[in-house]
Amino acid sequence: MSISSLRNTRSAVVTSAMFLVVLLFLSPVNAASGSDVEARNKQIVTEAFDRWAAGGTTFFSDVLSPDVVWTIKGSGPSAGTFHGRDAFVEKAVRPFVSRLSTPIKPISKQVWADGDHVIIQWDGEGVASDGQAYKNSYAWIFHMRDGKAVGVIAYLDLTPYDDVLQRIPAPAAG
Repeated sequence: MSISSLRNTRSAVVTSAMFLVVLLFLSPVNAASGSDVEARNKQIVTEAFDRWAAGGTTFFSDVLSPDVVWTIKGSGPSAGTFHGRDAFVEKAVRPFVSRLSTPIKPISKQVWADGDHVIIQWDGEGVASDGQAYKNSYAWIFHMRDGKAVGVIAYLDLTPYDDVLQRIPAPAAG
C-alpha cells in the first residue's frame, strides 16, 4: 500500500470518527432542546388553564398567537375555521359567553405534549342566562410556535354548545 493510500485511508477514518463524535454529542443536545420546548409549551398551556380555572379572563390572549387558525371540528352550525385570534373571539367566543350568566370554568384537565403540540382534554361547566346548566367535554390540540398557539383543532360536543346559541337570544348591542 502506498503512503498516499495510507494517508487517504487515515484521513477518511479520522474524518469519519470526527463526524461520529459530533453526531453523538449533538444528538443529546437536540433531544434536550426539543424536550425543553415540549416542557415549556406544556407549562404555558397548563398555567393558562390554571389561571382560567381560578377566575382569570385572559386565556385566549395568553395562549393564542394573533394570527392563530382555530378549527372547531364537527358538523353543527358552530363548526368551522377562524383565521386570527380576534376573529375567533368575535365570531365564536363572544356570541357564546354573552348567553351565559356564569363563565365556563374548567373543572378538570389532562395535558400532554409532543414536540410542538400540546393536547388538553378538559371538562367545563357554566350556567346559561336562562338558568340551565351547561356542561361539555373538550379536547384542544395546540400547535405551538415561540410560546403561542398558531393553530388549534378543537373537539367538543356541539349539540349543547349550539343549543345555548339557538335557545337564548343574543343580548341587545350596547
